[in-house]
Amino acid sequence: MKSTHCIAGIFIIALVLTCGAAVAADEPASATTLDGSCCFENPRFSGTCKVTPGPDESCGSILGYLNNPNSVGKAYCGNTKVRGGWSQVSCEGATASTANSCDLAKDGE
Repeated sequence: MKSTHCIAGIFIIALVLTCGAAVAADEPASATTLDGSCCFENPRFSGTCKVTPGPDESCGSILGYLNNPNSVGKAYCGNTKVRGGWSQVSCEGATASTANSCDLAKDGE
């Protein structure tokens, strides 16, 4: 019985890792701007959040952070505490005033 649980656990871990990589690889090119910014929306957040990924970040990793209820420590989207329900959207429709107020704070800020 223990080996069945072990195999099931390994399968679940492999599935999670595979799905995470697939989500990051499926980022639509139209969801980024020429300057490399990513845009996100959430029904509980006013406007569109525009984030410029850091050197070790991608739009997929930022989206994962915003949707993780336990994530803390980054200042995305005006340092919002809204977690879950975020989706990546095209930056074309983002208004300049909303997008600028949601830019990612650089490390240490």
